[in-house]
Amino acid sequence: MFYTEKERQIPVNTDYDVIVVGSGPSGIGASLSAGMHGAKTLLIESQGSVGGISTSGLMSHFTGHVQSNLYQELLRRAALHNTFKRGLKTVTIDPEMLKITYYEVLKLANVDLLLYTFVCDVIMDGNRLKGVICESKSGRTAYLAKVVIDCTGDGDVAYKAGAEYYMGREDDGRMQPATLMFKVGGVDYERAIFPPSFETTVDVPMGEIQDLGKKNLPFPAGHVLLYGSTLPGVVTVNMTNAIDIDGTKAEDLTRAELTCRAQMEPIVAFLRKYAPGYENCYIISAASLIGIRETRHFKGVKTLHSRSIEQAEQFEDWVVRDAHFNFDIHNLDGFGLDPRGCQHHFHQMDGYTIPYGCLVPEKIDGLLLSGRNISGTHKAHSSFRVMPICFAIGEAGGVAAALSVRKNTDVRNITAKEIQMYL
Repeated sequence: MFYTEKERQIPVNTDYDVIVVGSGPSGIGASLSAGMHGAKTLLIESQGSVGGISTSGLMSHFTGHVQSNLYQELLRRAALHNTFKRGLKTVTIDPEMLKITYYEVLKLANVDLLLYTFVCDVIMDGNRLKGVICESKSGRTAYLAKVVIDCTGDGDVAYKAGAEYYMGREDDGRMQPATLMFKVGGVDYERAIFPPSFETTVDVPMGEIQDLGKKNLPFPAGHVLLYGSTLPGVVTVNMTNAIDIDGTKAEDLTRAELTCRAQMEPIVAFLRKYAPGYENCYIISAASLIGIRETRHFKGVKTLHSRSIEQAEQFEDWVVRDAHFNFDIHNLDGFGLDPRGCQHHFHQMDGYTIPYGCLVPEKIDGLLLSGRNISGTHKAHSSFRVMPICFAIGEAGGVAAALSVRKNTDVRNITAKEIQMYL
């Protein structure tokens, strides 16, 4: 059964050169660099605050490395807001203070911001993306721009524009699990354990903590990942787990939310019983945004393969450089690490590059990909999906968009060498 919507006219806004959709780290990087290089820029976000997983997702820390002066300046500004440090590195995230930092830098870059606004459709002229249609409490509005940068993670804009993609793993379409981060208070930091990875083993009075997790946590939870925070007695918990989730479907997102929230109390009970320093811990907050690691991989002019990461390949047409992280593939069938991934056993210590063609969809003009939705394989994606690298991808996209506006040409005609001059 179908219902045909009544035809209607909606207002059209033509004030912007560049529209960035999604305000996670890649969206922040894209809108900052576009605005800083003179493009009239609008950042559209469906949530009530900026930052995506880095803030609304209660992410514990920025992990991975990339060469980006803009990213380093962001960390410096964020560190100034953290009043309680306890010797922690500035990569540890205080979500509320990071939001403040994001708002500060967006204002400095003259970026206009629109929150609580969902991009529900696109405006096409043949294969050219001309703008987006948004829905909010204000109603339905169209926004036109010379360039749209898709920083939604799932590539929602690129999908609606008809860009070619595939889901998850190349061989079966399955995707990495989803996680809902949460924080506990009442932790005794003097005695507390902080296992940072699946491969970290910690001996506690009742056994080894990862083995205890596998035996006592409700499946598909089962691993123990705990991270210090910027607040006294507060620890960020990365232990909920939902498998076989398609992050592009509202029904699956709902199932992931319910699955992960049902695991939170058993996780706290487990920590009180088995983890030293957590005997009196309690839940203080949970993320308002479920953590989706993988969905659509779009087909770009170029595709980043895992071998390029393993060999630290230096592309001449790079727009991201000195990127470094392991192959962080979570187990698609349960808890822990997927056999195709590696963390401590990732031995390539040199940074790799990402070519500009990975940001450029093969057939759609007026559009750039940014963040985890760029053109890359399932395994390569497990490395470049981390937030610092996504920020740098966004930064490159913002520069490219601003240059295309300045030169009055499509973004696919901008060369990597032109972009490199501004990075």
